[in-house]
Amino acid sequence: MSPHEPHEPHEPQAADAPRWKHEGVRVIPGKQLDPNTAQTPGMDRRAAINFARVGAQKLWAGTVTIHPDAKTGAHHHGHLESVIYVVRGRARMRWGEQLEFTAEAGPGDFIYVPPYVPHQEINASATETLECVLCRSDGEAVAINLDIEPVEKPQEVLWVDPTHPHGGV
Repeated sequence: MSPHEPHEPHEPQAADAPRWKHEGVRVIPGKQLDPNTAQTPGMDRRAAINFARVGAQKLWAGTVTIHPDAKTGAHHHGHLESVIYVVRGRARMRWGEQLEFTAEAGPGDFIYVPPYVPHQEINASATETLECVLCRSDGEAVAINLDIEPVEKPQEVLWVDPTHPHGGV
């Protein structure tokens, strides 16, 4: 490749070395997460990765903490997809127009929340804090709080990986 031909971003030239120093990999210490993000009553969200902190264009990542025996208000995240990874504790999710469906997840489990789905996170433990890592499909911190009258008894939904519908590995 001649010096006048464009190069792919993943093929840096020698002149790019100083640029990568300041525009390359970033480490965000866990004790320096930003609490200045969209909040929902009942939880504490903290941003690690977003446009303001690192220039992220297509994702948002951070943490969510819910105190023992607490639950969030009903909300959705607009056009964003969300992935929640449970680090510690037991998460109970409710979702639907009246939060009529429920399922639980524990440490090591992933939860996928599609765009516009009304949902509520609940700490299923009366004694242990629920700690999760959260990632969204855009750098925006969208949280639209909803006023929903939930059904009294939600229907339990077993989360099954559609590629393994019978629990096989």
